[in-house]
Amino acid sequence: MEYAEIKKAAEGYLPQMTKFLRDLIAIPGESCGEEGVIKRIEQEMKEVGFDKVVIDPMGNVLGYMGHGEKLIAFDAHIDTVGIGEIVNWTFDPYKGYETETEIGGRGASDQLGGIVSSVYGAKIMKDLSLIPDNVTVLVTGTVQEEDCDGLCWQYIINEDKVKPEFVVITEPTDNGIYRGHRGRMEIRVQVQGVSCHGSAPERGDNAIYKMADIIQEVKALNDKLHYDEFLGKGTLAVSQVFYNSPSRCAVADMCAISIDRRLTDGETYISALEEIKALPSVKKYNAEVTMYDYARPSWTGLTYPTEAYFPTWVIPEDHPACKALVESHKNILGEPRVDKWTFSTNAVSIMGRYGIPCIGFGPGKEKEAHAPNEKTWKQDLVNCAAVYAGVPMSYKG
Repeated sequence: MEYAEIKKAAEGYLPQMTKFLRDLIAIPGESCGEEGVIKRIEQEMKEVGFDKVVIDPMGNVLGYMGHGEKLIAFDAHIDTVGIGEIVNWTFDPYKGYETETEIGGRGASDQLGGIVSSVYGAKIMKDLSLIPDNVTVLVTGTVQEEDCDGLCWQYIINEDKVKPEFVVITEPTDNGIYRGHRGRMEIRVQVQGVSCHGSAPERGDNAIYKMADIIQEVKALNDKLHYDEFLGKGTLAVSQVFYNSPSRCAVADMCAISIDRRLTDGETYISALEEIKALPSVKKYNAEVTMYDYARPSWTGLTYPTEAYFPTWVIPEDHPACKALVESHKNILGEPRVDKWTFSTNAVSIMGRYGIPCIGFGPGKEKEAHAPNEKTWKQDLVNCAAVYAGVPMSYKG
């Protein structure tokens, strides 16, 4: 197969990909409210000729192309974050905009472009007979990733009983191939106090003052965390503060913080919790240190509880899945940059929990994620669709 033919086919589908992406951007689809987006993807999958399209009980859409026993998957989460302060946008985030080279709107890079390119990548595979007889290609549009990375794939693997040979994560990579990222977890630290009237604070025990000491030690801990040569350093940040008090004229009798903890290679949720528990003020004030749980109903009403722990993962450069993506990229676009994400993806479950190999390549730029005036690039849609189309025949697993 001439790779130039694959690239030409992808370029020919740019008008359809552009319309598809703009349609998806126009449908608000924050976590747990993705129904309209999922059904629009289902419609497109059926129209372009997927052999089977299923919406599972959680609300993920799964499109199959081919009939072989070996499953190669392309995953795109299709929920988005909210728009934040509208004054920070220079255009309507749902109407979006289009120029000769760009498409703007909430989700353009993070990561509706990924489902667009993977759907049309699968169509090109079918058009040009690129799917080997022993392979089935699966494209997933997955839900609730922004709320709880990888929960959708916990359900797909455990309940749908789907286990791919490997998964291409289509989050934005700015034309690079990404082979890992740090994990993360969500930690709560809580201290108790005793309330009293604010006019005589010495009669009480102020929980906010206790937490102030803890926060300073948490801040200092960030500089001491483990460093990995490829993924970089683990980090933590206090992200939320809560309190309880009988009134604004009373001493607080409870204070709690949330910590966003990023885990580099070699760190676990156990080691991260123990680091917080070992802080002098945490011990002094007998603070409670726990990991958050997640249990929000999906758009279908299904609740699938999990702990808020998202493991680190790294795939070797010589793994067959990585080599397949690199080979396809090299033949279609040239020698790729192989790197890592700063943020987290569904691979925390797929590879981090279950050991199913993952490799990343997707349209858009990571820095566009969650930012106002989000955009992606039309050429990225074409490039990714073409590279995806070449993956099954490049895989030597």
